[in-house]
Amino acid sequence: MGQEGIVDSAESFGRKFGISRETLERLTTYAQLLGRWQKTINLVAPSTLNDTWQRHFADSAQLWQFRPASARVWLDIGSGAGFPGLVLAILGAEAGATHHILVESDARKAAFLREVARKTGIVVDILCMRIENSETRAKVKSVDCITARALAPLPRLLEMSAPYFESKTLGLFLKGREVAAEIEQAAQSWRFDYELKPSVTDEYARVVLLKALKPKREE
Repeated sequence: MGQEGIVDSAESFGRKFGISRETLERLTTYAQLLGRWQKTINLVAPSTLNDTWQRHFADSAQLWQFRPASARVWLDIGSGAGFPGLVLAILGAEAGATHHILVESDARKAAFLREVARKTGIVVDILCMRIENSETRAKVKSVDCITARALAPLPRLLEMSAPYFESKTLGLFLKGREVAAEIEQAAQSWRFDYELKPSVTDEYARVVLLKALKPKREE
C-alpha cells in the first residue's frame, strides 16, 4: 500500500485494504455513529468528519499490515473516538484471532466506543481509566502490540506505555512531520529499536514501529 489513491468512500476503502463485505458494513455503521455522536460530543476535528474514510479509517487500518504473525493481544491507549484501536478491532474480528483492549479516560468517549462495539457486534474490552494508573496495569496483562495516535509526543508516549512493553511487544505509533525530532528527544531517556514506515494517508507522516523499549537509567 503506497500513498497513491485517496480513500474517499466505503468502496475505495474496501478495494485498498481487501476486506470482506461484513467488515465494510461494520465500518459503515461506525462512520454513521461517528457523524451522529459528533453533534453532541467533540470526537474528531469537525473539518475531518467528511473525510472519515481517509483521515481516520485508512489512517488507522494501515497499521494492520505491520502486525507480527503471532500478535494476539492489542492495547490501544488514549483511544478517543477509536482511532486506531477500534478500527483495528473491527479488522481483527474478521479473522477472530485477536483480542483488543481500548483505554480511554473520558467517560463520554468510552460510551461512544461501547456503542460502536455493540452496534457492530464486535467483542472488545473498553477501559474507562487512565493508562498511567496502577489499576489499569492490574487489568491489562501481557500484550503483543501497543497502538496510539495523536495522544502525546513520543517521549511522553513511551513513558505512558513502558509498563506494558515486554521483549515481544511491538509499538505501532502514528506520527506526523516532527517524528525525527521526537525520536531524538525520546532517545535521551530511552533505548529502543525502531523503523519508520511511510503513511498511506499523509506524505509527511510516518508509522513508527518500536520494540525493545528500556529506560536508560536502568543501564
